[in-house]
Amino acid sequence: MHWLLLSLPLALRVHSVSSVTSFPCPATCTCHLELKLATCAGRNLTSLPTAFPPNLEHLNLSFNQLSLIQNQAFRSTRRLHSLLLNDNQISIVADGAFSPLEALVKLDLSRNRISTLSEGFSLGLGTLRELSLAENQLTGVNGSCFLHMDSLQKLNLSHNAIRLVKIRAFGSLSTLRRVHLDWNKIPFLSNGVFSMLRNLEELGLKGNAIHRLEVGVFSPLTSLTVLDLAYNDLKALDFKAFLSLNSHSTHIWLAGNPWTCDCDLQRVFRKLHSVQRLLLDDYANLTCAEPEQLHGESLSEVDTQLCFAETVTVLIITVTVLITVVAAIVMAEKKRKKTDKGKHWTEVSDMSYDSQN
Repeated sequence: MHWLLLSLPLALRVHSVSSVTSFPCPATCTCHLELKLATCAGRNLTSLPTAFPPNLEHLNLSFNQLSLIQNQAFRSTRRLHSLLLNDNQISIVADGAFSPLEALVKLDLSRNRISTLSEGFSLGLGTLRELSLAENQLTGVNGSCFLHMDSLQKLNLSHNAIRLVKIRAFGSLSTLRRVHLDWNKIPFLSNGVFSMLRNLEELGLKGNAIHRLEVGVFSPLTSLTVLDLAYNDLKALDFKAFLSLNSHSTHIWLAGNPWTCDCDLQRVFRKLHSVQRLLLDDYANLTCAEPEQLHGESLSEVDTQLCFAETVTVLIITVTVLITVVAAIVMAEKKRKKTDKGKHWTEVSDMSYDSQN
């Protein structure tokens, strides 16, 4: 018994050393082993630390000076569930950089300098549910870079320089529920861009340069509940572009567009208001840009007047045509009577002449 008591402190020290050896933490980071968390945020790192605890599930590398994410960069942290790389200077993400992270659920790459995504970007990210690439330098979106993200539910691409979204750009993301493309430079969306997104619930397109909506572009979005088109370059609308949206109930945002307030626009919004599943939440905030005499006026306050001038014009034209027709009929009748009267006088004169002879 005495021997056991003497050996117990030694055993505890050995166990402690073994624990430290089994779960190393880089000197530039702080590890919370009970939380399976390591934070290396704001440490001015220019390269990734190595030898993280193998059971780590959460890693914060934000607010550093990282510029490159190499292939297999996270092979020592295969159990990660969340990885924060936001607010660095990352411009290059090598093919397969995240391929060891087969349990990753959240990846934040926002506020970096990424301009392109390679075809190998999504390798190993089959469990990823949330991806943020906001505030980077992306100029286009195609389907190849998201090919292996079978579980993705939220994708944030806002505040980039995206001009082109290719057809079927999100074709492999059938589980997607939220897409944020706000504050980019998208001028137009073609049919097929949102194909396969039947589970999409929220689509953010605010602050782009969209000037026209192609009929059928939103038709695949049968679960859509929010469609934000505010602050684009829409001057007019095609009613069929929204009518093809076969969701149960969709809230649509349209404020901040340079509307041309005319009779055609009034007709479109009157039809939209009649469709119960389409909810124009910010209609009261829509303002006219054209014509000049209505600039800055609330569309909701002038919409009943927009067809008035056209109606008056139509009435004037109709009345003018009627008056012209009536006048023509009257003149024709007068001419006929005059002709008949002259003919009758001649016939009477001829008869008188014949009786005298």
